[in-house]
Amino acid sequence: MPKQDTKQNYGAESITVLEGLDPVRKRPGMYIGTTSQAGINHSLNEIVDNGIDEALAGYANNIHVVVEENGYLTVFDDGRGIPVEKVTKYNKSALEMVMTMLHAGGKFGQGAYKVSGGLHGVGASVVNALSEHLIAEVKRDGKVYRQEYHRGVPAYDTKEVPSSMLNMPFETGTAVSFKPDPEIFKETTEINYQKFKKQIKEKAYLIPHVFFRIENKKDKEKLAYYFEGGILSLIRDMNKGKKTLHEPIRIKNGEGDIEVEVAIQFNDSLIENVHTFVNVINTVEGGTHLTGFRTALTKSINDYARKVLAEKDFKESFSGNDIKEGLSAVVYVKMSSNDLQFEGQTKSKLGNSEVQSVVQTSVNKALDVYFEENPRDAKEIVGKILLAQRARLAAKAAKDAVLRKGALEGSALPGKLADCQEKDPSKAEIFIVEGDSAGGSAKSGRDRRTQAILPLFGKILNTERYRLDRVISSDKFKDLIVALGAGIGEQFDISKARYHKIIIMTDADIDGSHIKTLYLTFFFRHLHQFVENGMVYVAVPPLYKASKGKEKQYLYTDEDKNNFTKAHPNENWNIQRFKGLGEMNAEELWETTMNSETRILKQITIDDAEDADITFTMLMGEEVPPRKKFITTHAKLANLDV
Repeated sequence: MPKQDTKQNYGAESITVLEGLDPVRKRPGMYIGTTSQAGINHSLNEIVDNGIDEALAGYANNIHVVVEENGYLTVFDDGRGIPVEKVTKYNKSALEMVMTMLHAGGKFGQGAYKVSGGLHGVGASVVNALSEHLIAEVKRDGKVYRQEYHRGVPAYDTKEVPSSMLNMPFETGTAVSFKPDPEIFKETTEINYQKFKKQIKEKAYLIPHVFFRIENKKDKEKLAYYFEGGILSLIRDMNKGKKTLHEPIRIKNGEGDIEVEVAIQFNDSLIENVHTFVNVINTVEGGTHLTGFRTALTKSINDYARKVLAEKDFKESFSGNDIKEGLSAVVYVKMSSNDLQFEGQTKSKLGNSEVQSVVQTSVNKALDVYFEENPRDAKEIVGKILLAQRARLAAKAAKDAVLRKGALEGSALPGKLADCQEKDPSKAEIFIVEGDSAGGSAKSGRDRRTQAILPLFGKILNTERYRLDRVISSDKFKDLIVALGAGIGEQFDISKARYHKIIIMTDADIDGSHIKTLYLTFFFRHLHQFVENGMVYVAVPPLYKASKGKEKQYLYTDEDKNNFTKAHPNENWNIQRFKGLGEMNAEELWETTMNSETRILKQITIDDAEDADITFTMLMGEEVPPRKKFITTHAKLANLDV
């Protein structure tokens, strides 16, 4: 990676201090967003970002992360190494300042870092303040330096040492090993490893030619990520399993200190998938760069369509929603770290107004040229969007007919709904039950004060590839939408939800799993706000009942049954396999599946919307080979009712 054109050296004089570190332990959420498990991941990424800053500056090619068996998290980079000489003004080493003083770092001056992934250099000091123990080592000029800290307080002055305690693998660079403090992270001090792997892979896409390595000593796993294709590789990964309409479009432009890189590719699905980044920070809430991109994309496509489509076909301009269907895109902006404006320390939304116009101009110009030079791809894209527009207008007409006054307004609740007495939605829950017999048991066995029952017989429509008009024309979905009370589509209002727990209850067999997947597809594609707010659950009924005389015990998995059998050999227990919810009487269904004191519920969450999108596309879409591969790979994990 080429080094930045700068004459300044990275030395102690590059370190600037803005304020002290005292507030961090008192209000950690202000600095890392949360003290839950996500805060552990955020802390580790702050240290990784320091190595990324060296890579972006052209001084590092390798970043290694180690999940230690003893609870420590260690990050190595082969950059220049944090300066260690003493800063006269503060009578402390530059390393100690970076690690113990908030807003002390090399990101405020005009030369140490032009582009930075960390926000204003606060990362290392914040992580140190929230760590039970932290070790920092630096290799510079053939020497090794070390300083240790306990909850942010140095154990000794920065000193030269004979060798690396952390077994640093590089000739130059920085190593940081920290143990999250259980006084701060009371829920857990373990990272979400699966999420962290994805975060590192994402960063590797954005920084071509840098090797990222992860070693998880707990799980005995080693991984390496290296992508020369950059965001083109990322967008191909995003469209894995989908039928694409053209090769990815790559745009690379900018203005002044703002660099813009964009990749665009349409597929034949109905779903949009757009990722935005600033200096390798995933801006999950978007911001001005996303606004500029959308404006430019809409304008360029409309301008081209106006030229090539007949007047009878192009009766009105395409809307943003028309263009979203099947759109995959990556918008990546690099700019001076001194000028970054984020909303909040967790950097989820870019606020720089000047970025919008730069992105808009860059994308507009590049797309206009691309469409002229690639008419076949341009016509594929415009044709796809024209179909989306026609479908939207037809769906709107059909939907308006279905949504005529009172149709989904809750004026008449479904006849099959056995509602609860509780009117406070935060205390009310609804069970969506498959089958009339199971519905009857559930109605008889429920707690009528807080539990509503809606039986829906048989398999429902696979909503993966259907628009809203087709969905709400189904009586089953119409009954469900009316019962939930929040509406759907543009009329959706979660504040009107009649229940804050929506529980899908199906048989514990293959058919039940299929029906459950169909319902989850419906919620993910059309009522995703319920999932995002943690309001959708899956009930876990038992697979077996063990009985002996008046004694009985319910077993929820095959493992439970095997363990039970081993613990009670030759005791004449009768073990019955439940074939479905309908086999249970009201008392059994209450005891095992509905009683809030004893039941097991699985909350449905979307920690990773992209992975969820890929999974639903693969399981419920039209392409057979990816689904076949998934089934053959995971068949051994299935519980088969044979």
